[in-house]
Amino acid sequence: IITSSLIQPITNQHIMPKNSKTKRKSDTHAPYSVSHVGGAPSKGPVQHHSASSSAGINLITPNTTIGQHFLKNPAVVTAIVAKAAIKPTDVVLEIGPGTGNMTVPLLKAAKRVIAVETDARMVREVLKRVQGTPEENKLKVVQGDAIKTALPFFDVCVANVPYQISSPLVFKLLSHRPMFRCAVIMFQEEFALRLTARPGEKLYSRLSVNTQLLAKVDQLMKVGRNNFRPPPKVESRVVRIELRNPPPPVNFTEWDGMIRLLFNRKNKTLRSALLTKPTIRMLEENMNTHEALAKSGKTTPSVINSNIFMALDEIDNINKTDDNDGDEEMEQEVDKKEKTATYIKVERIVEEITSKEEWAGKRASKLDLDDFLTLLSQFNERGIHFA
Repeated sequence: IITSSLIQPITNQHIMPKNSKTKRKSDTHAPYSVSHVGGAPSKGPVQHHSASSSAGINLITPNTTIGQHFLKNPAVVTAIVAKAAIKPTDVVLEIGPGTGNMTVPLLKAAKRVIAVETDARMVREVLKRVQGTPEENKLKVVQGDAIKTALPFFDVCVANVPYQISSPLVFKLLSHRPMFRCAVIMFQEEFALRLTARPGEKLYSRLSVNTQLLAKVDQLMKVGRNNFRPPPKVESRVVRIELRNPPPPVNFTEWDGMIRLLFNRKNKTLRSALLTKPTIRMLEENMNTHEALAKSGKTTPSVINSNIFMALDEIDNINKTDDNDGDEEMEQEVDKKEKTATYIKVERIVEEITSKEEWAGKRASKLDLDDFLTLLSQFNERGIHFA
């Protein structure tokens, strides 16, 4: 009894370092059973831990500083793949494949999968996941930042990505050509709800208007925090995005210039939002530029230009400044400048349009897409340009 009681602790002490060593060796070889919320470059090493064969769970430590939260519920993965409605002839773009839990069912449903992943460790894992299987030749992995990488042709996009890249990813996809059939993406709940918010709702924003101009967005399913490890601070939602085809025949730079101004003070009247000295001065400069272009025979784009989306990576943060004037210093600077004939002309036109019966007392927070398109058209017809 004495011998047994003494040997057992000594034996345990020898086993523990051995297990620790085995754990390190299996860093890049252990099987994983949950999908990885990734896509952003890692700023430091992410620790790996061996998985328990009986538990079958992923024990890689997520790097939450870059938005990594591991989806641990296979039922959610299955539901997302099903809602993507993938055809056997489809090329699927997967952003942030992680260890391949979503990739494997995508490969079984599609003709080909192109996965974009920035984490080299995850690239190795997803390739290893299909090595020696019939799906191996159907997978192509591109290592790189999905926002900075030129996306290939695809029919369907499936993404489970860090929430901090939500806006740039949405507008990168909206500007992608040739057009794809749909994108099924998981977002933070509030961001997802902004995409489909309607006039008068609290979340109705510049993001809502610009997205709905270019695409049809449907809410597919809600994903609770407990489906992730570690649980994020917010709930998630999966949405489907379908591009409007053909796209609206509008100069998006002009459109977004007006929408930006109006939603910076979305609860003020159109007249109050636009009849500020800095805004009138900007519109004056735009009028001079457009008149000069007209005299030189040059024209401005009349349809959507994909390059304009590069400036929209923080579009969902615009509404944090709603009703915040923030123009006092600019107005003081404008006061020092002499009002030109063009300035007075612009001021008069803006006053006339916003005082019309159809716009008097109206606020951006209550207007729909048709209202904004009509308003922009009336301004453009009078020589007022927002870009």
